Amino acid sequence: MSVDAALRARAEAWLLDDPDPASRAALESLLEQAEAGSGPALEELADSFAADLQFGTAGLRGRMAPGPNRMNLAVVSRAARGLADHLLGDLGLSEPLVVIGYDARYGSQDFAHRSAAIMTAAGCRVALLERHGPTPLVAFGVRHLQADAGIVVTASHNPPADNGYKVYLGGRAAESDGRGVQIVPPADARIAARIAAVGPVRRIPVAETGWELLGEQLREHYLEAICALPDLDGPRDVRIVHTAMHGVGTEIALAALHRTGFAEVHPVAKQADPDPDFPTVAFPNPEEPGAIDLALELARTLAADVVIANDPDADRCAAAVLDPHQGDWRMLTGDELGVLLGDHLVRRHGYRGVLARSIVSSRWLGRLAEHAGLEAASTLTGFKWISRAPGIAFGYEEAIGYCVLPEVVRDKDGLSAALMVAEMAALAKAEGTSLVGRLDELARAHGLFSTSQLSLRVEDLSLIPAMMRRLRATPPGTLLGSAVAETRDLSEGSVETTGLPPTEGMLLLSEDDTRVVVRPSGTEPKLKCYLEVVEAVPEGASEEEIGAVRRRAGERLEALEDELRTVLGQA
Repeated sequence: MSVDAALRARAEAWLLDDPDPASRAALESLLEQAEAGSGPALEELADSFAADLQFGTAGLRGRMAPGPNRMNLAVVSRAARGLADHLLGDLGLSEPLVVIGYDARYGSQDFAHRSAAIMTAAGCRVALLERHGPTPLVAFGVRHLQADAGIVVTASHNPPADNGYKVYLGGRAAESDGRGVQIVPPADARIAARIAAVGPVRRIPVAETGWELLGEQLREHYLEAICALPDLDGPRDVRIVHTAMHGVGTEIALAALHRTGFAEVHPVAKQADPDPDFPTVAFPNPEEPGAIDLALELARTLAADVVIANDPDADRCAAAVLDPHQGDWRMLTGDELGVLLGDHLVRRHGYRGVLARSIVSSRWLGRLAEHAGLEAASTLTGFKWISRAPGIAFGYEEAIGYCVLPEVVRDKDGLSAALMVAEMAALAKAEGTSLVGRLDELARAHGLFSTSQLSLRVEDLSLIPAMMRRLRATPPGTLLGSAVAETRDLSEGSVETTGLPPTEGMLLLSEDDTRVVVRPSGTEPKLKCYLEVVEAVPEGASEEEIGAVRRRAGERLEALEDELRTVLGQA
């Protein structure tokens, strides 16, 4: 086993062009190990140079290491120059303004500063956050400063070894409904083409100075904007446990909660400060099993009313509560929190406009909108689509992403959402109930919508299209014994007939309103199945009766998972 000549040549060419001494040293070591016969080193070397890390609608995201298929200073340098060339060349903008921020992961500050230097040299005006901060701060900054683009160096809730490069367009570079929103086609492809056309990294001009540093004023303006939402005359008797999951959300989350009158906020000390190693969690995502165990432990000790969790870049928000049906604490699902927030904003804050959700999220929000006389919208998966819903007043996705102030942050924002969770919990407590009790009220009014997700992880990526072909060729005729009334191939969708652009996926709907959406993950080697069952709730149902309905819904979801495994050949 040895390094073939072509792979060695690519690696040696990379060494000559890599601007980062640490990255060059790592590649030299890897090359030496591979040439000495190390199988794992050879496999890593081959994969690092197998392709270019793809720039898409999520920007860039990958493991930090040398090579074109990894996140590193060279790849980021090309991305920065490519984005600048898109703004200046494709769009013909004069001195476009670009806001750049970054999280506290390894490499984030260096990647952000390198981007500022390259874009300044290219002819852009750059406003760089002077210290790390949450992703929503940059999304806010793009709109607040009327910037033409925004960059956040973050891998959100990915593992510690990863980093990423998220891009927003705004100002003169986007239509009104897309300002401060993550990029969508065809902008992603045009930027990717510009990146591909960038020559050697060593020839990219890099400025020594010339960019503006954004100090505390932008943070203050952001805090003022989100703190204007809670009702200052509302109840505040609520005990909150907060975790930032070792990310950058603690400072602004606590400031916002305290500023709006929530005095009893208890951060999880071991997870409050930024730490790129994420030492207390296996995976820094509030949705992952065990991620909020420390927060739940503190909540039990303090007899708290609610746990609020942000992911490491604070664009997502999760909540956990003591569930009387279970007699223990549990995380609210993303769909449950989504319908609670939508209901609260309409009922308490008088929101009018469109209530938007992704196609894989619960239809409960649509039922709520219908009863409130409001319009509901269903979009493709991801906030780059949800945020573009015309007339959006509130939007959410089941993956704990919520947009409660679209005119302030046209993206998911876990910090403004945290304020609303606190307000909801305080109001429910003052009314003698809880967030679960409020869900029970919504179930009595609209029926109980219960959701779950089946994720099928594969080692062989060819299995995913094979499973989709199987589903298309032989879709099930029934779901849980109810005849399938609608089978929709989402790849054949159109704006005219479905309101949605084509996307890879299948939707199944049975006569009893059971729904399944199957789609490949956009970021992981998984096929995802989003399941929803609807249960009628008797008028005036007691807590015990609703508990029984919830248990029945859970059993049906488990049975539906088994059916889907069989249909997809994964039983």
